[in-house]
Amino acid sequence: MKYPFEVSFTELEANPDVYIDAVFSCLESEFLVMPRGDGFVEYPVFESGYESLKQSTGGFQNFNAGLITEAAYQNPMIIIVLRTMLGFTPPEWAYLTTQRTGVEVTQGFARTLDRNIRMSPLKPLSDGNVTKKRVRALIETACQLLNSPVPEVSQDKIHRLDKADTHGGPATIRAMSVMGVPYAMLLYERFLGRPFAGHRDSVSELVGDSLESAIEDVLTRAGISYRKTKRAERIAGFDQAPDFIIPSEFNPQVIIEAKITEDDGTARDKVTRIRHLVSMSLTGSPKGSPKFEVVACIGGRGFGVRREDMKKLLLDTRGKVFTLKTLNYLVEFTRLREFKSK
Repeated sequence: MKYPFEVSFTELEANPDVYIDAVFSCLESEFLVMPRGDGFVEYPVFESGYESLKQSTGGFQNFNAGLITEAAYQNPMIIIVLRTMLGFTPPEWAYLTTQRTGVEVTQGFARTLDRNIRMSPLKPLSDGNVTKKRVRALIETACQLLNSPVPEVSQDKIHRLDKADTHGGPATIRAMSVMGVPYAMLLYERFLGRPFAGHRDSVSELVGDSLESAIEDVLTRAGISYRKTKRAERIAGFDQAPDFIIPSEFNPQVIIEAKITEDDGTARDKVTRIRHLVSMSLTGSPKGSPKFEVVACIGGRGFGVRREDMKKLLLDTRGKVFTLKTLNYLVEFTRLREFKSK
């Protein structure tokens, strides 16, 4: 079986389905396994926060902001447990806190606080005046929400706190804490929220790092000069920074985009992004002579769903589509060979 980068563009145009199958056959998916990443919270650590919160509330009898704040400064995991009970992201909690208390809690502060606790869960919080005021405001907001039953909403809506544990305020929290959770309800809430959803979001960049690291290894072994960009970095001449620029951003000759996705909808967006780079390479250049070569390195089952999208990607890149299984061909079958020094 030949891969699309091994044949002429004429042959690729004549038999695109054959080469779509070739790419699909070597796509790998690892959505069942995720990197832990920095800040992964082990269950015993999470449970210590849960027990500390339970003690500071008298077995969830009294959600008192003062008592909980005092306890949270000794065991910051209480803050993570409170956020989990609410079912909010850090920015959502910050927004509601600012709205309800008048204390400005920025989304950046909430994210940083959450990450710092996950990174060092046993380290007491710093006692700065601004930090303490904001932490107290966050906890006050959580207490307000958890101390009250869920308000009624119209039938075409659902309240975010209408969950098995928080539906009726402290009464349902206490009930859940002393009984075995009904399995159907556990499954239902898991269905609504996706298992490991928060963790998947927090390590999404690390998932792509495996492919990018493999590309770096190939370039380094070949002695090829390259510029690897950072997330959200701005590069002159590009509306969105490519992942790799060879040999440099001042003289881009080869652009490599490294994309992994397990979702076909996201895959379509990523294909569009790569095709946009191809269009940029042709803008203002002589016909048939792109300013730089665009190479796609892809992974994940999302790219293996839409054949028409893969066809467009293959034709636009003139077959320069590689996967983890075919990265050993990357230098030989692209313009990267012109920059090889080893």
